[in-house]
Amino acid sequence: MLSIENYRKQFVAYLDKYSTVKEPENLYLPIQYILKLGGKRLRPVLTLMTAEVFNSDYKIALNAALSIEVFHNFSLVHDDIMDAAPLRRGQETVHEKWDVNAGILSGDAMLIMAYQLFETYDSATFQQLAKLFSKTALEVCEGQQYDVDFETRDDVRVEEYLKMIEYKTAVLVGAAMKMGAIVAGASEDDQRNIYEFGKNLGIAFQLQDDYLDAFGDPETFGKQVGGDIIENKKTYLYLKALEFGSENETSQLLHLFSLNTNQVEDKIQTTKKIFVNSGSAEATKTAIAHYTMMAFSVLESLNISTDKKALLKNFGESLMNRTV
Repeated sequence: MLSIENYRKQFVAYLDKYSTVKEPENLYLPIQYILKLGGKRLRPVLTLMTAEVFNSDYKIALNAALSIEVFHNFSLVHDDIMDAAPLRRGQETVHEKWDVNAGILSGDAMLIMAYQLFETYDSATFQQLAKLFSKTALEVCEGQQYDVDFETRDDVRVEEYLKMIEYKTAVLVGAAMKMGAIVAGASEDDQRNIYEFGKNLGIAFQLQDDYLDAFGDPETFGKQVGGDIIENKKTYLYLKALEFGSENETSQLLHLFSLNTNQVEDKIQTTKKIFVNSGSAEATKTAIAHYTMMAFSVLESLNISTDKKALLKNFGESLMNRTV
């Protein structure tokens, strides 16, 4: 098996060959632009790695991995339009660089292209991949709608937030791994278990992202620390602070999150103090560890070698110890 970095290099080389501009240019230029903006390429790497975990050559999983990456970036293009976001990975978003119509149409094309990539597989594999993809894509849309709904609600519960991140983020991680298992011809039990491994790791990954957004190192995090606080996002940290905080802390937090203030730094620092003092920051770290251990508990039931179980566990631990 390759290292994570080598899987990433192989995937990016394959993506570069795929991402070409053809006519009409105004449809395909935005697609090439978003696909080449970079990112961790976490999901396609997981697809390739999983294929080899189940004793196949990673190359047979390249189109499945590409489908996951094209779909993920399609969702980002449309999310950015919904959020009126000016930047993505430090660069102009598609709708800012072109316009909203270009973002909508190019995004639509990417969704179709993602499906099209399954056509390279035999009919039985195509059917399995397409069925999983359809289910996952719909769940991602549901997760996005929950996220939008939460913006105007003051009664969001922790359970609802966890469901939102499961659908918006984690199911795509699970699907990426299950696709690798499908193309490798793994058993249905192994496919189901590797999906659960990926999904739980995806929840832990998003909770870690929430934590790093508040407490990450600005030098390594890659985006503005405190962005969720500035945008009044009802993250796990926020919801747990409301649950655990004193009456004074909760009223202060509710007041801060009702403001769109120019005093950004004050708002961030005060909110972070409440997260720490209320026990919310520690509760978030505990939740990250819980979902990571849930992922690891699945490993024992996988029909793979001890070495490969250790490799998956090491990968999970590296995600949880990240600073970006």
